[in-house]
Amino acid sequence: MRIPLSVDLSGKVAVVTGGGGVLCSAFAQALALCGAKVAVLDINAQAAQTVADEITKSGGQAIAVAANCLETDSLKAAREQVVAAFGPCTILINGAGGNNPRGTTDDEQYDKSVEGIKTFFDLDPAGVRFVFDLNVIAALTTTQVFAKDMVETGGNIINVSSMNSFRPLTKIPAYSGAKAAVSNFTQWLATYLAKSGIRVNALAPGFFVTSQNRALLYSEDGKPTARTGKILAATPMGRFGEADELLGALLFLLSDEAAGFITGVVLPVDGGFSAYSGV
Repeated sequence: MRIPLSVDLSGKVAVVTGGGGVLCSAFAQALALCGAKVAVLDINAQAAQTVADEITKSGGQAIAVAANCLETDSLKAAREQVVAAFGPCTILINGAGGNNPRGTTDDEQYDKSVEGIKTFFDLDPAGVRFVFDLNVIAALTTTQVFAKDMVETGGNIINVSSMNSFRPLTKIPAYSGAKAAVSNFTQWLATYLAKSGIRVNALAPGFFVTSQNRALLYSEDGKPTARTGKILAATPMGRFGEADELLGALLFLLSDEAAGFITGVVLPVDGGFSAYSGV
């Protein structure tokens, strides 16, 4: 991995939730290469361990911690492991999140003549609530557990929002609404913690191929789906992003020297998607 910015994170203790995923594993590796001690948190213990092993093999310091960001007791147990291994958290990346089919419609626009599909009127509120919990409550609860230590030392919190927070996508009202809430929470928390020496910002990735969305973007034979065609047509750069292309924005926001007066920002990394009107 090539680090796009020279940021010294020596002495920092970074907690990365969702650290076993495509994007957050890249975050974890970048932080380690910059000198941070990294705790890779994921509900999938094996995925977290794989990332931690990759970091240690490259000469970095990392531990894998199994944690469910929807369960406070699980997070508290994870915090104890992190403190015992590395000390209190000073960098928190709230990367855990995602969508769920229970919060997704089959149609892009309602047509009463079409039957046998899941429309907005068929969505289960419990499913929508789960998506909100997975993105919003997980970030809130994780921050409550880990950022309490930062009040004494100062630190940085990076939430992971989405293009959906700016422009809701068809079919995924729960996820779009949840990410909008993450962006709003980022601004609120930045204000609340500003005098505690804690900066709070967010990344809003555009379209990156991950394990969660691959089946939506490519068919089993590897051909782009119709949804991919729409996405790329609305992305001026005409392609998906690569995980490494998020690292510059991440490290910039974490640098107290470069971004010391920046807090409450939601930074799009989207190939121009949010700037394009479609005309």
